Amino acid sequence: MAEEIAVPERVEVSVLARLAMGRVRAWTGAYKRQLVILDVCSGLAAGWLAFEVRFGSTDMQDAAYIYLGLALPILWLAALELAGGFDDRFIGVGNDEFRRVVNAGVCLTAVVAIFSYATKTEVARGYVVVALPCLTLFDLACRYWLRRRLHRLREQGACMRKVVVVGHEDVISELTAVLRRETYHGLTIVAACVVGTDRPAVIDGIPIVGGLSDVTDVVRRFQADTVAILACREMMGARLRNLAWALEKAGTDICVAPALLDVAGPRTTIRPIAGLPLLHMEHPEFTGTKRVVKAAFDKAIAGTALLFLVPVLSVIALAIALGDRGPVLFRQTRVGKDGTPFTLFKFRTMVADAELRKAELIGQNDSDGLLFKMRKDPRVTRVGSLLRRYSLDELPQLFNVLIGDMSLVGPRPALPDETTRYGDYVRRRLVVKPGITGLWQVNGRSNLPWDEAVRLDVRYVENWSLFLDLQILWKTWSAVMHADGAY
Repeated sequence: MAEEIAVPERVEVSVLARLAMGRVRAWTGAYKRQLVILDVCSGLAAGWLAFEVRFGSTDMQDAAYIYLGLALPILWLAALELAGGFDDRFIGVGNDEFRRVVNAGVCLTAVVAIFSYATKTEVARGYVVVALPCLTLFDLACRYWLRRRLHRLREQGACMRKVVVVGHEDVISELTAVLRRETYHGLTIVAACVVGTDRPAVIDGIPIVGGLSDVTDVVRRFQADTVAILACREMMGARLRNLAWALEKAGTDICVAPALLDVAGPRTTIRPIAGLPLLHMEHPEFTGTKRVVKAAFDKAIAGTALLFLVPVLSVIALAIALGDRGPVLFRQTRVGKDGTPFTLFKFRTMVADAELRKAELIGQNDSDGLLFKMRKDPRVTRVGSLLRRYSLDELPQLFNVLIGDMSLVGPRPALPDETTRYGDYVRRRLVVKPGITGLWQVNGRSNLPWDEAVRLDVRYVENWSLFLDLQILWKTWSAVMHADGAY
């Protein structure tokens, strides 16, 4: 018989729970106050800019717009509040915060237009056209800057939520590795409750301090802010409901990971059927209008980039040619969409006979999977080392994008001998075109273990969208500049 979680009729919030809530509220409160200040400054800046662009003077006949500019920050704060722009759940991670800012901007524009029409109030269109879009852009930039600042603090261990994780050993280990690598999530695991009685004392440095019936006691003991329930059938139904009730009085957050992994966003919806909230999953789109738009976007960006990069490409080609008199380009057969082979172009970063010398270095492989990677590969030339550091050797792949073999964003292009050893799960990467960059590029590059790189590629395939592509392209710039995992 399953062990139950007792829920007393009256649950007193312990001193430790109050301390945990106070700690989280302290830094989230400070963060929100900073958000409000930046929101107000964005409103004032947008109002001033719109006034200068539209009127260019401070004549008293335009004084009404001065007052409107002063009122704009208040209207903006109200719009953000209604749109959920200050929701604690979206602090520091995810796209929801930025999406809600955009929604607030669109809604405020609509309200101004409707109010102006309904009351027959004359509002200069030039002022509105400048003020509201600029306000949205200014606020997005400010919130992005504040988020990056928060991420830097979290790298130092500040502004973190303490998490007690519940589930099976292997899943706990995977989550621990991800949260330690991606500190920007703001979650640090302090203890774990493992399913079953035969459990170790520690998993990857995380103390195992109980089972499913001990969760509430462990939360109080470690002053945890959050309980993460990983996918396990033992913590379902009445047991999960009782745990939620037990944690409710203490204000401890609870999050549940679905059994369905790597599928999120627009593909999932919760629909009540016969009183049960069922998670419905849509199939990913690999054909149709969205793919046509993606292909057109890829080719437009690749063609434009090549035009602007002609001087840079010429300098790189000259440096490689003068370096050791070898060929400028490196051509290699890779596997593309649906297993179709194609020729991939890169700037040559190794000596001309690098492939012949690979066999003698195979024992020094630093990769834990099917890839061959060396942090200090003796075959890399001096010029090649610089090109690899900033991913400049990848620029010729823009030609691959232009001719349709690759995409700007997608899974890493695989070698033929790798694909012969793929299982069904890994082969899922071949459903779409490979990309110059991808989730693997912005999450550690060559520093990632093989399994994690594959998981990120499959996650991209399952959740592709044009918005996600734009996100990845934006993050690629930061990843390239920091040169993390580039070797």
